[in-house]
Amino acid sequence: MLRYVIAPSARYTKASHDVVRHQRLSSDAKILLLYVQGLPDDAAYKPLSELARRLGIKGRAYQKAKEQLVEHGYVHEWRSQGEGGRWLTEQLVANNPLTSEQARHLRGAPLPARPPSTHFPAVGGPASRTAGGYEPVEDHSDKTTPHPPPEAKPTPDPNPAPPPAPTPALPPTPGPEPTPAPPPARPPAGLFAPPPAGLSAPAPEPTPPPPPSTANSVQLARAERVLLSLRHSRRELHLGLREARTLAVEAVKWLERGLSESDLRHALLAERPDSGVRSAVGFLRYRLIQKLPEPNVQPQPRERPPLPERIECTGPGDPHVFRPLYGETECPRCRYAATPEPEHITWRERVARIHGTPTPLPAGK
Repeated sequence: MLRYVIAPSARYTKASHDVVRHQRLSSDAKILLLYVQGLPDDAAYKPLSELARRLGIKGRAYQKAKEQLVEHGYVHEWRSQGEGGRWLTEQLVANNPLTSEQARHLRGAPLPARPPSTHFPAVGGPASRTAGGYEPVEDHSDKTTPHPPPEAKPTPDPNPAPPPAPTPALPPTPGPEPTPAPPPARPPAGLFAPPPAGLSAPAPEPTPPPPPSTANSVQLARAERVLLSLRHSRRELHLGLREARTLAVEAVKWLERGLSESDLRHALLAERPDSGVRSAVGFLRYRLIQKLPEPNVQPQPRERPPLPERIECTGPGDPHVFRPLYGETECPRCRYAATPEPEHITWRERVARIHGTPTPLPAGK
């Protein structure tokens, strides 16, 4: 490669080799950094996005270049809320990578004065609004006061009347002594007595729910363990601890019907929807309720008919007993002994008897 280079004597920017030869900065990020470095002081107050727009770097290309500069410490940003609730964004661009502490230190240093902007005063001055020459009276009729208005105090009488003379008290006349009231009868144990007059009956205490049995708590723990393990197979079925405990009530019904933990896990993971799972809780609750298998019904054993009574065999031989099945009087052994043995004939004789022909002689005779 041949090179023909003339160093410029004016209108140039010193670029560091660390920036030009940086392998993780794109060409847009390098050009934007060098362009900002060579700006005059009066143009450095504009936002970085506007300066990038002048270079033709817009949209996603600008966002990518800015992310690279921020990642490697060439650009730092701070967002703060100023007076009036308006948010302000301060940007710092450096030709050398800076850490967050170094950038905050430079941010606190005094900056050169910014040239004042031109403001056009509004016509006239501020004035209050008038309506017909009188001030409107506030209407409080729609408001509810927490306390009633104070009552008007009566006007004192200037000539009050003298108080009446006190009447002498008479001694009390003795009378019959009051009979004490009998104590209220105490109701027998197990009966409810109404409260005495003037007293309200105490509110019944709420009955606490019965604690779950040991077997049911074990089933709930198994179901909860299966639901929490689904996230290892499908990340979209990630459940929290409270969500798993809520769904474990429905999953226990599967285990109570004879299914194992592997069968329950396979049923919840099978047939994945094409559109994905938006809500893991809703998807699993629907599948647990809709695909609940039928209860495992144990077949009832059939009742065998009663065995018949033993009777004595009437066949020949020593006396013995047997159980008749169809009302017979002889045992199977005696019946078989009384049956004559069938005649053993060859197939040629059998065919000859069927067709009525003489019995053919065997071959060779």
